[in-house]
Amino acid sequence: MTAFVTGGAGFIGSALVRSLIDDGAGRVVTIDSLTYAGNPANLAAVEGNPRHRLAVADITDSAAMAALFAEERPSVVYHLAAESHVDRSIDGPAVFVRTNVVGTEVLLEAALEYWRALDFAAAARFRFLQVSTDEVFGSLGPDGTFTEDSPSDPSSPYAASKAAGDHLARAFHRTYGLPVLVSNGSNTYGPYQFPEKLIPLMILRGAAGRPLPVYGDGANVRDWIHVDDHAAALRRIAEAGEPGRRYLVGSRTERSNRDIVGAICRLLDARLPAGAPHEKLIEFVADRPGHDRRYALAPDALERELGWRPRHDLATGLAATVDWYLDRDEWIAGAQRRYRQERLGLAQRASS
Repeated sequence: MTAFVTGGAGFIGSALVRSLIDDGAGRVVTIDSLTYAGNPANLAAVEGNPRHRLAVADITDSAAMAALFAEERPSVVYHLAAESHVDRSIDGPAVFVRTNVVGTEVLLEAALEYWRALDFAAAARFRFLQVSTDEVFGSLGPDGTFTEDSPSDPSSPYAASKAAGDHLARAFHRTYGLPVLVSNGSNTYGPYQFPEKLIPLMILRGAAGRPLPVYGDGANVRDWIHVDDHAAALRRIAEAGEPGRRYLVGSRTERSNRDIVGAICRLLDARLPAGAPHEKLIEFVADRPGHDRRYALAPDALERELGWRPRHDLATGLAATVDWYLDRDEWIAGAQRRYRQERLGLAQRASS
């Protein structure tokens, strides 16, 4: 079997690639255009492996996608390539539409033409997994959870672009019969996450003794899942999920942003006592425009029907994540050349 992993040089994508290669699960082709968050260093563990290929290509390039399908003949496509940072989508939504909407349509069309030409057995095995986010559902109140049947109600350009991609993917199943599945995952953390995101940003700024900016009152709640658990869930969905279905990927571990930052501060206190207490660095700053208050997922189908369970608890996973970032000077230096830890997502606020 050959698996395509689009966005495989990114955060969740590279974890998935490493998992597939480590388990000997056939051949893996990483498709990545290597934008600012796509980093070949994330794939160092599989560099030189004869079962892995890095194809530097843009998913909006229809000719390149068709050529890759014809050459590599995949059995499964894990589609993770996306612009993914909400703040960047506020400042520049067009690139999110191009990648997350147009790119998804181009990839679906290439997959459809390839799938139609397969023999019966190969067509029956083929799967296309659209990997998405819980942000497509909008904001929850203090109670309840999102379910597989929750309607889309996106608040940010990022979430709207991912919702559009999800709708396209499901439409290709209903209209053409393409065996598509959709996953919507919760906030993911762990090694190799680009430092514009909350957890690595707080670790790196805290370790440097810099202020820790927390949006609003810090009470926005997210469900947190370790990247290796997320990758394992994607594999399970592709292997055993029912085409046409949506599966939610979460760990039922809700924490506020303030709680997460506080936990990071305490971990830094133990490792870098000269800077303790790191909580003195916390600064509450102007909130992000359209900042959803709470996300929570009920991954019932993934747990009950597919037998998946997360293996990492938040406390242990977060401690290991802090240790990873404190011990990766070269990787961090490379990432910081592409992001200087500046505040993003202020375009709307400035114009208003």
